[in-house]
Amino acid sequence: MDTINYLLQGFEVALTPQNLLLALIGSFLGTLIGALPGLGPANGVAILIPLAFTLGLPPESALIMLTAVYAGAMYGGRISSILLNIPGDEPAMMTCLDGYPMAKQGKAAEALTISAVASFIGSVVATIGLILLAPLLANFALSFGSAEYFALFVLAFATLGGITGKNPIKTLVAAAIGLMMSTIGIDISTGQPRYTFGMLELFEGIDFIIAIVGLFAISELMFFIERDMGDGDSMVKMNKLKINVKELIAVLPTSLRGGVVGFISGVLPGAGASLGSFLSYTVEKRILGRKNDFGNGDPKGVAAPEAGNNGAASGALVPMLTLGIPGSGTTAVLLAMLVSLNITPGPMMFQQHADIVWGVIAALLLGNVLLLLLNIPMVGIFVKLLSVPPKYLMPIVTLVAIVGIYSISHSAFDLYFMVAFGVLGYVFRKIDIPLVPIILGLLLGPEMEKNLRHAMMLSDGDWTVLWSSGLSIGIWAIAIAGLVLPYLLGPLLRRKMHKPS
Repeated sequence: MDTINYLLQGFEVALTPQNLLLALIGSFLGTLIGALPGLGPANGVAILIPLAFTLGLPPESALIMLTAVYAGAMYGGRISSILLNIPGDEPAMMTCLDGYPMAKQGKAAEALTISAVASFIGSVVATIGLILLAPLLANFALSFGSAEYFALFVLAFATLGGITGKNPIKTLVAAAIGLMMSTIGIDISTGQPRYTFGMLELFEGIDFIIAIVGLFAISELMFFIERDMGDGDSMVKMNKLKINVKELIAVLPTSLRGGVVGFISGVLPGAGASLGSFLSYTVEKRILGRKNDFGNGDPKGVAAPEAGNNGAASGALVPMLTLGIPGSGTTAVLLAMLVSLNITPGPMMFQQHADIVWGVIAALLLGNVLLLLLNIPMVGIFVKLLSVPPKYLMPIVTLVAIVGIYSISHSAFDLYFMVAFGVLGYVFRKIDIPLVPIILGLLLGPEMEKNLRHAMMLSDGDWTVLWSSGLSIGIWAIAIAGLVLPYLLGPLLRRKMHKPS
C-alpha cells in the first residue's frame, strides 16, 4: 500500500507542467540521439547534462529530463539498425539481424512500428519490476556496514567487463586510472592535498561533469572529424506506414518475455542492455524452435531484442537507485549527475529524497507513453535526420557542451580541463580502453576509500573485517565470479552476438 501511495506522489511530481514538458523534450531529443549511429544513450545524457545545469533545473526536473533522454535513446537506436543496418549503439545490434531484412523486403515502417511497441512493452514491464523490487532492495541494503559497502564497490568494479563489453584487462586498467584520479584533492582524513601540484583548482578534486563531457562529447567530436563521414549513408525506401493489429498481437508474448529477461539482465550489476538484448533474442529463438524465421526478417526477431534492451535499461536503474552501484554505462553518467547535485544514491535515498525517486519512476511510465506516441507518427522525421551530415550536427553538440560547462563554474580552467579529457578520451578509445570505468573510478573512489578507512578504524586495522560477515563473503564471491567469468564466457558471447542467425 505504501508503494502505491509513493507512486501517486511521484505522479504529482512528474505531472507538473514543467516536468511533463521536460519529459517530452527529453524523449524527443533522446530518440534523435539514439538514431545517430555511434552516439548512444551514455553520450546523449553526457552531452545534455550541462544543459540541465544551464537551465537551473531542480534535481527532480533535471533527473526526469535526463532519464527521458536515456529511455528515448534506447528507443532511437533501432532506427538506424533497421534502415541502415548500423546499430545506433551496442544493444541495438541484435535488432539489425531481422530489422534490416524486413526493411529490404519493403516492410521498414512495419519493423519500426513493431520495435516501438516492443520497446514500450519491455520498458513498462521493467518499470513495474523497478516499482516492486527497488524498495525491497533499499530496505535490505540498510543492513550494510562499511565492510559490506566496500565489498559492494569491489563488486561494481569486478563486473565492469559486462558494462563495457571490452577486454577485461583494459577495463580494469581504465578503472584503476579512474580510482587514481579520484584521489586528487584534499585527503578526507588528514586534510593534506594529494596530487594537486600546487594548483588551487584541483584542491576540490576533479569535477565529474567536466570529465564526463570531455571524455564522451569532445572525444566523439574528434572521432567525427577524423572519419569525415560526409553526407551520410543511403537509406532503404520507406513504405507507407500501416499498423497491422494482428501482427502486433502476435509479437505481444515475445515482447512480454523479452521485457522480463531484459529486466533481470539490467538488475545484475554489469550485465547491461547488450546482454538483455542478446538473451531475449536467444531465449525467444529457443522457445519458438522451428516456428521462427529469425535472421530473415521475422517480426518476433525485431520485438525480442527491442523489448530486452529497453527492459534492461529500466532494470539498470534498480542497483543505481538502491545501492549507488550503476547497472550500465548510462546509469554511471546519471549517478555522476546525482552526486553533482549533492544527492547520494543508495538505500537512504528512498527516505531522504522520496519525491525525486518516485518522481523519476512515475516519469519513466509517462515517458514510455510519450515515446510510443512520438515514435510511430514521427518515423519520417527521425529517418530524415539520418541524412543530415555530421559536420553540421557536431559543432552544435560541441557548442552546447562548452557553453554548459562554462555556465556551471565560469572558469576558463574548466574548459581547458574538459578539452584535455577529450584528448585523453580520444587516445583511450583509439587503443580500446573503455571510458565508463574511468568515470566509475572517479565516482565511486571517494566513497570506496571512505568505507575502507572506516572499516579499518572500527577493527583497529584488522583486514579480516572486510570478509567477516556472511553478507560480505557472499558479495566477495559474486565479485570474484564477475571478474573471472568475462575471461571464460566473454569471447563465446561475442561470437554468438555476431553470428547472423
